[in-house]
Amino acid sequence: MILEIAANSVASALAAQEGGAGRVELCTALELGGLTPSHAQIALARERLRIPLYVLIRPRAGDFLYGELECETMLRDIETCASLGCDGVVLGVLDAEGRVDTARCRPLIAAAGKLGVTFHRAFDLSRDPAQALEDIVTLGCERILTSGMQGSAADGSTLIRELVEQAGDRIVVMPGAGITAQNIAALATATGAHEFHASAKHQLPSGMHYRRPLLSDMEGGELCSDVEQVRALVTALATTAQNPAGT
Repeated sequence: MILEIAANSVASALAAQEGGAGRVELCTALELGGLTPSHAQIALARERLRIPLYVLIRPRAGDFLYGELECETMLRDIETCASLGCDGVVLGVLDAEGRVDTARCRPLIAAAGKLGVTFHRAFDLSRDPAQALEDIVTLGCERILTSGMQGSAADGSTLIRELVEQAGDRIVVMPGAGITAQNIAALATATGAHEFHASAKHQLPSGMHYRRPLLSDMEGGELCSDVEQVRALVTALATTAQNPAGT
């Protein structure tokens, strides 16, 4: 059982490591679904993490239909990750009809070289999940992050189990979205998955003493992964692994 934490900062990545996570997906702007972090954030995380580091490759918020300039941006970000010694990247491109855009994905995956590749939740916007899985296997990705095409992995657990069974040992199907210490064990049982993705985030209080009330939307504290939430998720997973039947 592996817990991956979506870390929106270097501080979150270090909290994930301290809490016992098995892998970090580094990103920024979680409130937008996650975007590619800066060169400096990637470099600092790589220097300070002992656990595997994957980096989200997503140039903007919104859909996953990308043009030439966006694909070039992603390719260069992947090259940066490779040069900094990251363990993997997280990417995904769809065409206008909701299919996996294999033509645009291939050069991105080629740029990753020996890095692992996770196909992210663009999968959940595809028109045919069974076909999308086969396309992603053919591309050579090592895992798919999915909520089962629902708002949360718990709501999508039926489809996730079907995808786990379809995937067999060819690719990892990793549930993500809305996973907490309170539901991860049930989700593991319901889906048969062995890797899970969560953010374990909380809002830190702002340290500002001076405030401008009319601009309060700009004065919130940092959104950060919480060591204790990560630890609780890891403990729940470990208990599930030791007692998979719930007996």
